[in-house]
Amino acid sequence: MELTKLTYAMIKPDAVIAKHTGKIIDEIEHNGFEIVRLQKVIISQELAEEFYAEHKEKPFFGELVEFVISGPVIIMALHKDNAITAWRDLIGATDPAKAAVGTIRNSYGTSIGNNAVHGSADSESAVRELGLFFPELFGYDSDEQDDECSKDKCSDDDECCMK
Repeated sequence: MELTKLTYAMIKPDAVIAKHTGKIIDEIEHNGFEIVRLQKVIISQELAEEFYAEHKEKPFFGELVEFVISGPVIIMALHKDNAITAWRDLIGATDPAKAAVGTIRNSYGTSIGNNAVHGSADSESAVRELGLFFPELFGYDSDEQDDECSKDKCSDDDECCMK
């Protein structure tokens, strides 16, 4: 499946903890994106490992997984013409120190590891990532949630667990 108008985006734990969520969402909307889905979640280790599976053999895999499960994240499905490229342009280079001025990572990231946001690299990644977090967008739904990670056991109404 080729996606051009839809992409996956995540505001990572460092930016959520630093209270940058509202500012980042404002930038998303002011740059012409429609937020199709948005949810604040805590990602399980199992889902994080599946999400970062392409990096499984790399030495930083464990660090990536630990970071993304360290706190709540904001997951989003974004719609816009050329959404993947437009989102990658808006977030900037992975290393905030090398990201262009005015990009999200330059504004809110503090290091290559704590770089505030994630964006799908390409159409194939967008399909995979959107399918993991928003399966209903593709006509199937995963209602399977662990008992220890169910909505009724979350700490508040704004934060829920994702398997």
